[in-house]
Amino acid sequence: MSGTYKVIEVVGTSEKSYAEATRNAIAKAAQTLRGLSWFEAKEFRGAIRDNAVAEFQVVLKVGFRLD
Repeated sequence: MSGTYKVIEVVGTSEKSYAEATRNAIAKAAQTLRGLSWFEAKEFRGAIRDNAVAEFQVVLKVGFRLD
């Protein structure tokens, strides 16, 4: 099966984990995009507050099929 795909970057966040940040990003992208096919974690980072991890952030490349 051949097709044409577009790739975008999204950033997901979570106070709990990188996995949850990833799920949050994909769920939000799925609200406005059709044909999501794959993702690639490009960058992991986070925020520190009061000397503790306060937020997990993950940058994802998301591919989806064009109609």
